[in-house]
Amino acid sequence: MDLRQLPALNAIKAFEAAARHESFSRAADELFVTHGAVSHQIRALEAELGVALFVRDGKRVRLTDSGRRYATHVRSALMALADATREIRAGDRERRLVVSMLSSFAARWVTPRIGSFIEAHPQWDLELLSTNALTDFARDDVDVAIRFGFGKYSGLHAELLLEEIFFPACSPNFNGGKLPQTPADLARVPLLRSDDELWRPWFDAAGLTDWPEPKRGVLYQDSSNLLQAAIDGQGIALTRRSLAMHEIAAGRLVRLFDVDGPSPWQYYFICPPQMMETERVRAFRDWVFDEVGRFKLLFERACEAGPTASADLAADALRAAALTSRPSPSDAR
Repeated sequence: MDLRQLPALNAIKAFEAAARHESFSRAADELFVTHGAVSHQIRALEAELGVALFVRDGKRVRLTDSGRRYATHVRSALMALADATREIRAGDRERRLVVSMLSSFAARWVTPRIGSFIEAHPQWDLELLSTNALTDFARDDVDVAIRFGFGKYSGLHAELLLEEIFFPACSPNFNGGKLPQTPADLARVPLLRSDDELWRPWFDAAGLTDWPEPKRGVLYQDSSNLLQAAIDGQGIALTRRSLAMHEIAAGRLVRLFDVDGPSPWQYYFICPPQMMETERVRAFRDWVFDEVGRFKLLFERACEAGPTASADLAADALRAAALTSRPSPSDAR
């Protein structure tokens, strides 16, 4: 067999999903790509095979007879490949700790701290999956997930990890260093927007009850990108404390005012109940809850100091947390 004659795996995966759903849109949702990407992959596959796999009827699609026969063989081949992959992984699976979380939380909260866990537990191979897709523990090869939501996770072990709040922040050099002094001053500056961080509840908390949600300017889909735009001086961002405090400690952001906005979502530690019996999951749970405790202390000290001194105190607290969380030689064994 000449494996060079096989179609591209991405095209095969797109075809299998589209065939199973008989929908390009549903296949795109499952694969986390666009409808256009799925359509392009399948058209390229049809051109390579010289066979029509789908009949297009407006926005609806259905398999041709050839497409249905091909889908049966493709699905069997992909299932065999998945089974072989699971089998080969099973040999070292007990040494792997797979943790899924939001991309923004992974980049801005976990990554600056995770070194202490890795040093303390070299016996496990940690894999951090940064994704905004919900974990299906019955299907996905994941041990633990940290999710930003309402806490309703039926059949799973779920613990509240960290309460979230929102507040405005910007670069210390924004507007030449002439930063807003009162919430009302925000009327004269660009407010950065995001689907997740809505200004309306914060306006109410700040007494600006007649202010509407901003409708102009760039709309950021990712909270980490929103934060980076604020760091770059593009405007004032309404940001989560979990994402902003590391940047405040580093001096890249300044928290404005002393007004917290409520969040309908919180961070939860979730996993299948049986996974709580494993040593690697218990160790990660203890570590992440300890880090949350240090983080809350950092935030409380910063709030007590006020916005002008919060960056210095936050930096001091981060350095102290790094020292206290660094494992001793005996801990690392």
